Amino acid sequence: MPRTETDYKMQLQALLPPGRLWDALRESDSVADDLLAALAEEFARVDWRVDDLFDEADPRATIEMLAEWEAWVGLPDTCTGDLDTLQERHEALVQQLTSVGGQSRAYFIELAAKLGYTITIDEFRPFICESPCEDPIYDTDWWFTWRVNAPETTIREFTCESPCEEPLRSWGNKLLECAIKAHAPGHTNVLFGYGG
Repeated sequence: MPRTETDYKMQLQALLPPGRLWDALRESDSVADDLLAALAEEFARVDWRVDDLFDEADPRATIEMLAEWEAWVGLPDTCTGDLDTLQERHEALVQQLTSVGGQSRAYFIELAAKLGYTITIDEFRPFICESPCEDPIYDTDWWFTWRVNAPETTIREFTCESPCEEPLRSWGNKLLECAIKAHAPGHTNVLFGYGG
């Protein structure tokens, strides 16, 4: 908890040398008391701003330094484009900072979840002579094809942390598609299925 003006004023008064002259300056309504009060006010203001800086050091909660965080990690990029809401900006920033990569279903499901999407993934297998008769007939190119199944429309709601100028709702899957394609292994083909 940052110190208050009163705390700093008491500290400054305690630093004055002992003696009758200085005791007189400690009295309220003296010029020295007004000077100490002004210094204490500035010290308290700086102390509160330092406390704010600790909050800004967390990319999940930053407001004032959000632009600096985004520039540091290279946002907005081709996937994010123009992020419309504070929530989207925080989600993209945290995803960029915490992403370690992967090739498993779980990795891509978690990647989508961090961006606010709920998905499932289907993988395809080529039809071989031991396949059941009801299986679809896919050739060997389908070994490297997978499909992301997502809701037709993903809606983002206005929250208590949202600034007043943000829309009450926004929707779309552009961010999901770009992020999945950007992280997909180069030898694979990603399809996207929406709705059903």
